[in-house]
Amino acid sequence: MEQLVIVVALGVVAGVVTTMAGMGGGLMLLLSLSVLWGPSKALAVTAPALLLGNLHRLHMYRASVDRRRALAFALGALPGALLGGLSVAWIPPTAVQVLMVAITLLAVARATLRLRFTVPVTALAPAGLVVGALTGAAGGAGLLVAPLLLASGLEGIPYVATIAASAVVMHTGRILGYAGAGLFDRHVLALSALGAVAILGGNLVGKRLRRLSERLPKGALEYGVLVLAVTLSVAGVSH
Repeated sequence: MEQLVIVVALGVVAGVVTTMAGMGGGLMLLLSLSVLWGPSKALAVTAPALLLGNLHRLHMYRASVDRRRALAFALGALPGALLGGLSVAWIPPTAVQVLMVAITLLAVARATLRLRFTVPVTALAPAGLVVGALTGAAGGAGLLVAPLLLASGLEGIPYVATIAASAVVMHTGRILGYAGAGLFDRHVLALSALGAVAILGGNLVGKRLRRLSERLPKGALEYGVLVLAVTLSVAGVSH
């Protein structure tokens, strides 16, 4: 019963955060569950839930997806996530946890340094391969999609919509990888289904609150998400 309550609460928060900020909710969910249950179970529980959550977000903003950029990213992200997911079967749990920390710190560096660069659409496929592999192996690398799509020229609702489309591709690939690695059982799938419902609810709440996020100081929500992510990732390693 305790596990069910935890998944529901964290799922709602993940949906709200990602819909408002365009990123971060999935990483928060993954890191929180990793602290409680270990990285392999956390990856398996979150993947189907985040897939359904992003499908719902994609449906809400489907008219705004930049199809050209989404397709270019998907060409690399799908095989990358599949291979990364398969690797979880032989990567030591501690190594996965350390990789989660590294991904979180990369996201922090990107946000705090405010790096400015331009990414042509043709570069999204190889970038997708790398990000997809990291997402499959350790989750959370979806945060790295945000600067790629921003640097390719996206912003506003098309940015949120195209991130959702990219996430759907990556989660599909890593689910196939985790299935091949034998990470799923009935208990994991039940928790994931419950988490998916919670994320859908969080998406709806986040959509209503999105105007509020636009009134916050620029970057305030993103920095808040990153501070919490760093705290959770460090807690996971020391757990």
